[in-house]
Amino acid sequence: PAKIFVSLYIYNSMKFTLFLSLFAATSAFTFVAPSRASTSLNVDRRDVLSTVATAGVAAAFAGATPAFADGAVSGATKNRARGIYGNRIAALRKAVDAGDFGAVVAEKNAFILFNSGALKGDKEKTNQAIGATNEIFAAIRSQDKSGLKKAYDNYVKAFDIAALPDLVNSESNSQGYSSDYDFRVRTKAATIYVR
Repeated sequence: PAKIFVSLYIYNSMKFTLFLSLFAATSAFTFVAPSRASTSLNVDRRDVLSTVATAGVAAAFAGATPAFADGAVSGATKNRARGIYGNRIAALRKAVDAGDFGAVVAEKNAFILFNSGALKGDKEKTNQAIGATNEIFAAIRSQDKSGLKKAYDNYVKAFDIAALPDLVNSESNSQGYSSDYDFRVRTKAATIYVR
């Protein structure tokens, strides 16, 4: 619904901009017959200012183009989705091995958001991921523990899902994040290197 609203808003604002620029262009170049024919310059100050103002508005909107938002797909946003939702999916390993269907169902959104975020731009992989997710939840609906384990293992292997490294309990001097906007903040991969 929000996407449709944004699309309609952009479409309507584009129509308004087009109308405004056409109106400005036509009014800027309207021909006004002189009241009397003479060789002297009989120009009213108001006419000159309105023509200049209209031409200025037309020039200002002549190069205006609408913004096209594509969802900001970049390597950073894909990596962020992989880190956040892939980590949540990887954390389900014990629940899947134990056959805890409720824990997997509780993380249903992690699968959906991983499929739409980490694989954005690759329709074939996204469709494969959706199919693999459907296999996982089909096994849950049929209460098939071995089917769930198999479908989960295939999903994790096919889309290279791994948990974030545990740097908090590590002896290594490493830095896991650099600002509070990093997706690794408040995870086990969140360490700051201090000399």
